[in-house]
Amino acid sequence: ETRGSFLRSRLGSLLAIAPLGVWTVAHLWNNLSAFQGEAAWQNAVTTYPHPVAQAIVLTLVLLPLLLHTAWGVGRLFTSRPNNVRYGYYANLRYVLQRLSAVGLLLFLGAHLWLAFLEPRLLHGHPETFADLSHEMRFHGPTLAVYVLGVLAVAYHLAHGVSGFCLGWG
Repeated sequence: ETRGSFLRSRLGSLLAIAPLGVWTVAHLWNNLSAFQGEAAWQNAVTTYPHPVAQAIVLTLVLLPLLLHTAWGVGRLFTSRPNNVRYGYYANLRYVLQRLSAVGLLLFLGAHLWLAFLEPRLLHGHPETFADLSHEMRFHGPTLAVYVLGVLAVAYHLAHGVSGFCLGWG
């Protein structure tokens, strides 16, 4: 069982870095195109050159995301923090990684629905910059969820990259 656990851990780690980590950095980078205006953001974030390209991206991102999520949820239920007995910084990082994972899971669910699925399924088009900027400006909970979600992404990814580098050598 130790060997199986080790291999699952390595696979979960690898799926988190490639393609999830790479795609996350690219997605955040593309969202910076908002500083160049509405059309630049729309083109960088919501436009795919071909429907097959969108299907490939979804497969290369969502399948590893589902596998990494299942692996991570399994780890949440099989390991326990020991911060009370040992107040080390590494133990605090461990707890923050797990908390950011739960927050990130909730954020991704909301983000996938609000930014990807709902506009396409209910309105027949990708999310518009005008809709997003209106929500960010006039709906405080949306802004708070996005700020906390991006912070969770940043921490979870940074901690994951650190763990990946330590674990893989």
